[in-house]
Amino acid sequence: MENLMFVYCSCKVIWTLLVTILGYASSLPVGDDSICTAEELAKYSIIFTGKWSQTAFPKQYPLYRPPAQWSSMLGVTHSSDYSMWKKNEYASNGVRDFAEKGEAWVLMKEIEEAGEKIQSVHGIFSAPAISSGTGQTFTELEAHSRHPLVSFVVRIVPSPDWFVGIDSLNLCEGDHWVEEVSVDLFPYDAGTDSGFTFSSPNFATIPQDTVTEITCSSPSHPANSFYYPKLKILPPIAQVTMVKLKKNQLGLSAPYFNLPAKSNEIIDSVSETPLDCEVSQWSSWGLCRGLCRKTGTKIRTRFVLLQPANNGMPCPNLDEETGCEPENCV
Repeated sequence: MENLMFVYCSCKVIWTLLVTILGYASSLPVGDDSICTAEELAKYSIIFTGKWSQTAFPKQYPLYRPPAQWSSMLGVTHSSDYSMWKKNEYASNGVRDFAEKGEAWVLMKEIEEAGEKIQSVHGIFSAPAISSGTGQTFTELEAHSRHPLVSFVVRIVPSPDWFVGIDSLNLCEGDHWVEEVSVDLFPYDAGTDSGFTFSSPNFATIPQDTVTEITCSSPSHPANSFYYPKLKILPPIAQVTMVKLKKNQLGLSAPYFNLPAKSNEIIDSVSETPLDCEVSQWSSWGLCRGLCRKTGTKIRTRFVLLQPANNGMPCPNLDEETGCEPENCV
């Protein structure tokens, strides 16, 4: 009888231990390769720098109605259970609305629902819009040891459904938080609108495509506003920097003011992107003009589609003349 009681008690202890371990494991981010053992909370200043200048991106650069600018930033700190957006996967309805129209309501609801259902979200943050292609905006965010990942989106304005952002950047390295990190940003297509240019009319992609990175050669179409076939890679269109705040800096914006000089140097040193002249196809030949029984001339023309910029290849001749025999002579 005593042996049976000993076996029963041993099983109960083992079962209690298993339940405790499983309960702890369920509170950790699923799929994380490394567990964050740093102090529970960390605050960061996040600075977004727009580098969308006419020098770096001369093709179809939007100057009017509306000019080049950036939407507000919408971001979240979270665990690996949650994903705001991911390359080569379908954008959610919230990301679609934000990328196409800058509307954040549906995306906010998606974030809140994820936080309530699986407790995968620690906090939401936002930063003001930038009214030009170059400039800065900033805010603060709070990360948690069980929610050390950062994701955000900023819409490119104007555009069909293009944006920049970060997907699940880990601010924790084992037992400590990263002190500072900077990431160059490149344009992405949300896969929900089929426009090629900044000012394309709304034309829904049916069926919806996945989120893809826009490069200097993809989409491979001359109409693409980011199509620069002579480049190997696009220059960064933006940059984000996150700086860990010390406890005596919490709630202060001072770290932001220490960074613009470095950021402005980056903007000023951006290499000029050469843009070659683009011309139309030749028109058909005009009528042959001249005296009867003598060689006459006829002309064909073409026009400039895109003016050259930044020492790109200049435009060729826009008219061409050749000899001909006048017809219908009397």
